[in-house]
Amino acid sequence: MKPEQFNLFGEKRISFSEQVDLTIQSMNAYGESHKHWGIAWSMGKDSTTVMTLIIQLIQTGQIKAPESLTIFRADTRMEIPPLWIAGEAIREKAEALGFEVRTVCAPLDLRYFVYILGRGVPPPSNTFRWCTPNLKVLPMERELKEYLSTISMEDNTKALMLTGVRIGESAIRDQRIALSCGKDGSECGQGWYQEKLANDVCATLAPILHWRVCTVWDWLKIFAPMPKYGAWPSAMIADAYGGDEAEELNARTGCIGCPLASKDKALDYVCSIPYWNYIRPLLELKPIYREMRHPSHRLRKNGEYNKDGKLGKNQQRMGPLHIEARIHFLDRILNIQNRINSQAKVEQKPEIYLINTEEEARIRELISLNTYPNRWDGTEIRADVPLDKLYEDGSIMKILF
Repeated sequence: MKPEQFNLFGEKRISFSEQVDLTIQSMNAYGESHKHWGIAWSMGKDSTTVMTLIIQLIQTGQIKAPESLTIFRADTRMEIPPLWIAGEAIREKAEALGFEVRTVCAPLDLRYFVYILGRGVPPPSNTFRWCTPNLKVLPMERELKEYLSTISMEDNTKALMLTGVRIGESAIRDQRIALSCGKDGSECGQGWYQEKLANDVCATLAPILHWRVCTVWDWLKIFAPMPKYGAWPSAMIADAYGGDEAEELNARTGCIGCPLASKDKALDYVCSIPYWNYIRPLLELKPIYREMRHPSHRLRKNGEYNKDGKLGKNQQRMGPLHIEARIHFLDRILNIQNRINSQAKVEQKPEIYLINTEEEARIRELISLNTYPNRWDGTEIRADVPLDKLYEDGSIMKILF
């Protein structure tokens, strides 16, 4: 644990026990208004803290148990290996304690590699960020709606969804929290409670909103693994992020080799740990995603005038990966997987499956069916083929070279 710290005004910062007490106050202030609770669990540090802490507080009688508590685990199939392995162990323990854990995964055709290699959609980018809705948001919304349709809601009270949102994790998120501070009668320090949201299906509460990242590390690595606090197998999660050495803004993970991040700091760190050195081939994924965006691997719409003599939209824009490119990248990704698992067998360590048997079969089926995204059929020209430039006035600039 870190030594006592003081803020700008010379006052001692809130202690670990005080932060836990505020969480208890938050749950007691809002929890009793809802018969059914859910926990959104991404298997990351903050949501794992919420899940394990709330269960421990219920079991020790510090907060009153609801009629039902359901944990919704978001499995994108792209989690960094230590997080997923720790998540499996934590799931098994929660279920052994009698809590329902629903694993939420995207439909087969919308999974990451099936969507890219089977359908040809380029890897997500900051201008085309399809991964978050496909892998997390939409599957979780569907599962939550299905869950809500099965529980008794005669008195019209909403279910309460607990999240791992914290101040300090994201500047944009902090701004949003500040603008809604005090919404629905909540008080600062009692969590971010929202009940009256547009088109919402449940109320939400962030019971560790006020926790510092070092408190999260303390819980995951020191307290939660103790028998007194539940003996949770959570230390591996803190280690995967770098524990106390991780900076607040850097202690966030995305998918393996996330193509949206400039640096994959979490994966870099995990691969530097001697135990996890055998998964180093995963570092080859990020360059592969960059290569996929190259024109030689994609198709392009041919510039043309429509029947009214006007230029069509998105002239000469690049589109999906062509079939040959998809086969090529499928082989390379499976090669990464096979090399990792060959070494895993030698070292008797967990195997990693980027593309499982079901997903590989579906990818090959979609390729054989010549599947492309909407409004593409594979007859388009290769994106690295130069084209004449068309203009609105009907003039054409011919290719000179």
